[in-house]
This record gives sequence, structure tokens and C-alpha cells, in this order.
Amino acid sequence: MSCCIGDLRNKDVINVCNGKCLGCVIDVEIDVCTGRLLALIVPGDTKMFIFSSKGELRIPWDRITKIGSDAILVSIPDEASFIRETKPRKRE
Repeated sequence: MSCCIGDLRNKDVINVCNGKCLGCVIDVEIDVCTGRLLALIVPGDTKMFIFSSKGELRIPWDRITKIGSDAILVSIPDEASFIRETKPRKRE
């Protein structure tokens, strides 16, 4: 099975550890030397942070359980440990 990055953006990301829908993929992290997909990026839960509303959840490739036709299942026991703060993105 193959899939385009654009197709990933239309799938809900579900955490199988707690059944929570994390949202849709907003970005991917790719190793440009090998072309391998390293991680999926989904919007972070802004309710988790008192002082910051900007954050993204970085889901490493080894945490992806299954990519289906409608959803991506991931195994993230502690979502807070995968949140990374973000900087405003530059538009080109």
C-alpha cells in the first residue's frame, strides 16, 4: 500500500491508548538524506498548557500502529512528553 502526504492530511489521528482523536496531520518530518518519514505532526492540545497556546504533537514513526483508509492509529501513552513548542511559521 502506498499513500501520498496529502492523503495523510485527510485522516484523523487516534491515540489507541486513550481513544482520543488528536486531530489531522498538519505536517510531516522527513529525513531528506534517506527520504524516510520520521514523524507526523498534529496540533497540540492547547488546554494542556497554562502559559503557551502554541504547540504541536510530534508522533515518531515507531509510535504509528496502523494507517487505515480513514484514520491513523498511534500509541502515545503520555501525550505531554511528545509536545514540542513551535515558532510561528514563515509564509513564502
